[in-house]
Amino acid sequence: MSEARTPAQIEADIARRRQDLAVTLDEIGVRLHPQTIIGDAKAKAAAVVDRTAGRAYVAANRAVSDVRDRFVTEDGTPRLERIVPVALIGVAAVGLLTLRRAKRRRG
Repeated sequence: MSEARTPAQIEADIARRRQDLAVTLDEIGVRLHPQTIIGDAKAKAAAVVDRTAGRAYVAANRAVSDVRDRFVTEDGTPRLERIVPVALIGVAAVGLLTLRRAKRRRG
């Protein structure tokens, strides 16, 4: 069987358990404090934004690299056979929009 404990041992055990309970209650109080909850929510939101921004940056960087690869050779010279048609399409689009706007103003 177990040894009988002295009153001093029982009191020491109770004091230790009270201390443990006080620490646990303090931890719960900190976790449930509104500032802690707000801080945790802000940290999570910031992490999501950082992750999303990082993904957007990678996607944009990849898109720019793809476009650059289509219009510039590996040694950095422009590919005129691809640039000129795209430029002509752009000029034609701007010209059509300008004519359309001019017609709207006249009539």
